[in-house]
Amino acid sequence: MEDIEIQPTATTPKISFHPREGHFEISGKSLPENSYDFFQPLLDYVEAYAEAPQEATKLVFKLQYFNTNSTSQFLRMIKKFEKIHAAGKNVEVHWFYDEEDEDMKEAGEDFKVLLRLPILIKGIPLE
Repeated sequence: MEDIEIQPTATTPKISFHPREGHFEISGKSLPENSYDFFQPLLDYVEAYAEAPQEATKLVFKLQYFNTNSTSQFLRMIKKFEKIHAAGKNVEVHWFYDEEDEDMKEAGEDFKVLLRLPILIKGIPLE
């Protein structure tokens, strides 16, 4: 599988997917007008990765803000990684939020409650 690098826009996040390293990162702001159109190719990509994943996979979120539509797409994506984890592979989700943004911290905690895989939630300085 080829790497995916999508540069951020005013309404879409930066996407850095490196399947050979088992590293998937979404960062910035996620406010796409049509979240399905933006995320569906990425979800299909993760589905293909799940057919032959690395022994260890890390999904990293470093978001400053996201809208409700993005929430459902993130949940769909994390559930694909959850299936990899359920198949016996090591999968971790890292949810980084601006250390001063309690709402983003709570969003990570909400995902943690809904899913059955390790989710590290950590406040850091984000630009």
